[in-house]
Amino acid sequence: MREIGRVIKFYNSFFFVNVGGEILPCKLRGLLKRDKKIGSAVYVGDFVEISRLKDKSGVIESVQSRRNVLIRPAIANVDRVILTFAVDEPKLHPLLLNRFIALAERSAIDEIIICVNKIDLSPSENFLSEYESLYKILRVSALTGEGIDELRKILSSGVTVFAGASGVGKSSLLNAVDKNLKLKVGKISEKILRGKHTTRIAELIEFGGGFLVDTPGFSAVDLIEAGIDKKNLWHCFKEFATFAGDCKFINACSHSHEPDCGVKAAVEHGKILRERYDCYLTLLNEVSAEKIH
Repeated sequence: MREIGRVIKFYNSFFFVNVGGEILPCKLRGLLKRDKKIGSAVYVGDFVEISRLKDKSGVIESVQSRRNVLIRPAIANVDRVILTFAVDEPKLHPLLLNRFIALAERSAIDEIIICVNKIDLSPSENFLSEYESLYKILRVSALTGEGIDELRKILSSGVTVFAGASGVGKSSLLNAVDKNLKLKVGKISEKILRGKHTTRIAELIEFGGGFLVDTPGFSAVDLIEAGIDKKNLWHCFKEFATFAGDCKFINACSHSHEPDCGVKAAVEHGKILRERYDCYLTLLNEVSAEKIH
């Protein structure tokens, strides 16, 4: 008899599948390995159909349809991503913030939250207030506990992916949410004020009624690797959609150099944040300079 479960971890060539609260180490059926139609055969977060073996392991027979996939690490069926930054140490850079947002938007994740850690280092209570019309801003401090209760509530449902550059305190925040998680925390280099990656594998960690993922590598994802190019980048800046219909070249406007562009006009009239638009232009140059191999 076949059963449905969810992949919670891939480690040492085994997919660990949660089937009704029981964790089974599973391998892939040979035919599934060769099936090119589903891309990578199995991702953490996938719902899969398994058959049990006598040795208390299992075989993954098929993979159910995915709602979305985060590129790196490969996590499927994500409900929200929390893009985590620090007020300082390391200092938040607008381009990095908007690169993360673009990657999350491209992955078609339902809810994107910007979490600002180390708010105790900022004299401003409204840090990143200019982004609040676009995304929920959660201001927290792993040191003082500010905002931790709200973060804990958010994590208690669905699948939440924590993403952020090294040293911003993702693992520290999760440990503040629940000390039993005991996630490894890296030290900040005093020389370059950047952290060292301490998270090594992608894993769904049960928390309350949901799962969370402390993810490495998201900041290193190349835009082109994520499927972002000069034609679709503007879709990752969701506020552009309101004004793109006013462009003269409505189906072929890059919103950069063209005349009579609705998006550029919106920037000039303060309807689109100029910082966002400037970051868009920088990222557009990046994806337009794709190397031909």
